[in-house]
Amino acid sequence: MTYKRTTLRTVLTVRSIISIHYFDYMSDFTFPGESHDFWELLCVDKGEIDAMAGDKRHTLKKGSIIFHQPNEFHNVITNGRIAPSLVVIAFECRSPAMKAFEGQILSVQDTESALLAQIIIEARRAFQGRLDDPYQEELIRDTASPGFGAEQLIRNYLEELLIHLYRRYFSNPLPVPQSLRRPLLGRPNETYHRIIRYMEEHVSEQLTIDKICKNTLISRSQLQKLFQKLHGCGVMEFFTLMKIDTAKELIRTNQLNFTEISDRLGYTSIHYFSRQFKKVTHMTPSEYASSIRLLSEKGRRQENNQL
Repeated sequence: MTYKRTTLRTVLTVRSIISIHYFDYMSDFTFPGESHDFWELLCVDKGEIDAMAGDKRHTLKKGSIIFHQPNEFHNVITNGRIAPSLVVIAFECRSPAMKAFEGQILSVQDTESALLAQIIIEARRAFQGRLDDPYQEELIRDTASPGFGAEQLIRNYLEELLIHLYRRYFSNPLPVPQSLRRPLLGRPNETYHRIIRYMEEHVSEQLTIDKICKNTLISRSQLQKLFQKLHGCGVMEFFTLMKIDTAKELIRTNQLNFTEISDRLGYTSIHYFSRQFKKVTHMTPSEYASSIRLLSEKGRRQENNQL
């Protein structure tokens, strides 16, 4: 037999990455805005913001993703009430298919959220420094302990993200045969979402595994296997991370003191809350508040300098 090679066609190619950020903003953060000759996407992971795109102002909520085309002025505006968390990725892509994303505000689904999360994970393996500094102008490779293939995975995940969004919004895919419609290994399902919703609704309580199982109709062994497969940790460890994420958001909102936040999240004491917070974030609550406040003050100074 004579085999013939098929060269795979490429529809979207990310040529380079300029920046990858995951921001926890104060509710009153300001940024002077900018424009540049490459693409930038912004996805709201938590909370709500207003985004300027050219002369248009858009309100973006959790799961919204906006694409700023090259040379378009853009800005992030917090509303003073909600402390948002954002994924921001700047990249160079000259593929003609990118024209479809001009001026678009889309919504991410589970698959796309997972791809964004993987990009953040690989960025931490590939590059030095913090991903929450909006004024970082260059990604510095981590030569001491680089993750094998991390940069290539960043490109692959970003291209996959763009292809998924393009297919869902700008093309008409062929129907998938019923026999192929099976859940993908490691992807969230309805049971998972039911458990997450339950924990979010009871984040201020002291839940136990037995209580979660009883109220979400799942066995103890299934529950543990599910979170080990999807997150690589136990369900109670995940619940602790959820509590600390909520605490960080409350700190950034700047409306409650640390004792009030501790009480609201069901901790037995401010000291236990502080220990748990530092264990997860490697900072005390006051150190975290100071680091976020410094970013806000730096943003105001830059804005004032441009006036």
